[in-house]
Amino acid sequence: MIAYIILIVVIALLLLGVGGTMLLRPRGMHGVRRSRAKELDLTGSMPAVTDDDTGSRGSATATATAPAPAAPPAQRAPEPAAPPRRALEKPPPSAGRMVRLRARLARSQSGFGSALLGLLSRDRLDDDTWDEIEEVLITADVGVTPARQMVSDLRTKVKVEGTRTPEEVRGMLRAELLNQVQTEAPRTLRTQRHEGRPAVLLVVGVNGTGKTTTVGKLARSLVGDGETVLLGAADTFRAAAADQLQTWGERVGASTVRSDKEQADPASVAFDAVSTGIEQEVDVVIIDTAGRLHTKNDLMDELGKVKRVVEKRSAIDEVLLVLDATTGQNGLRQARVFAEVVDVTGIVLTKLDGTAKGGIVIAVQRELGVPVKLVGLGEGPDDLAPFDAETFVDAILG
Repeated sequence: MIAYIILIVVIALLLLGVGGTMLLRPRGMHGVRRSRAKELDLTGSMPAVTDDDTGSRGSATATATAPAPAAPPAQRAPEPAAPPRRALEKPPPSAGRMVRLRARLARSQSGFGSALLGLLSRDRLDDDTWDEIEEVLITADVGVTPARQMVSDLRTKVKVEGTRTPEEVRGMLRAELLNQVQTEAPRTLRTQRHEGRPAVLLVVGVNGTGKTTTVGKLARSLVGDGETVLLGAADTFRAAAADQLQTWGERVGASTVRSDKEQADPASVAFDAVSTGIEQEVDVVIIDTAGRLHTKNDLMDELGKVKRVVEKRSAIDEVLLVLDATTGQNGLRQARVFAEVVDVTGIVLTKLDGTAKGGIVIAVQRELGVPVKLVGLGEGPDDLAPFDAETFVDAILG
């Protein structure tokens, strides 16, 4: 009986142990789920996974439960370095340039002077010799009328003075050349501010004479003399002209007014340049105009328009005509037409260091009645010089 009771008690205890285990297990699982739910709540909602995602859904879940480390703060991309500024050049002053370039001028003109000295030094000066002297003068681009006048003057001096030493011949020829080269009109450029405004220079000429280069060299020369300069790129028909002019200006610190439009109205650009020069109170405004053939009437009329439009804003102090000294009589024909349209006040002779003959100085001054004010004696940036009659004649005679 006792054994039976013990067996019942053991069975009861076994049943009680199994039932307690089953009751406790669901509670444990429910606790884990709640804890898991809390963990998800703390990390935020799970991001959606789209077809464009490259990772798997498992990796997306892992990312949601374990936040990715914070991205480093964004760094600003370094700004591109500014291009180095062009160092401004310091041009030499214009004073004495003609003297410094005298040797170069003498080399290019020595044939002309030597031929005249040789003919005048002959023991006997007959009619044939005087014809040769006249021919030398004409071939040197002096022109027929000036050549005949020079021969007449020289024949008279020879008759009066009689004997002729080499020194006397040279002195006689020098005096005659000076008489032909010198003019009553002043050769100085009007480049000083006056009446509260800058001096305005208009530069004209045909293509190929070195007009734009002359404007750049002139600006450089004026800066070397202490003037402040502004350039106007009114040659709007040639795309490279404005770039070329701006490059010249940047070298010496001179600003350039130009148009961003192709084939812009040249008169408008010229007007804006003068207006800007007045506002900035510069000393000189130099306007580069489009090169044009003197035989094209419509283009010459447009040049006249440029002049008239500029004069609505300011008077023009100088109209400089750039001529290629090697073109001879063709240059004289150009000069005649330009002078009729824009009232030329001075001549710039370029390429006087090459095959040019010095007589063009006499011819163009006689033709227009205006002086040669500047001469180009080379390709260098400082090879533009104020014309000096005595230095020029001495260089011709060697």
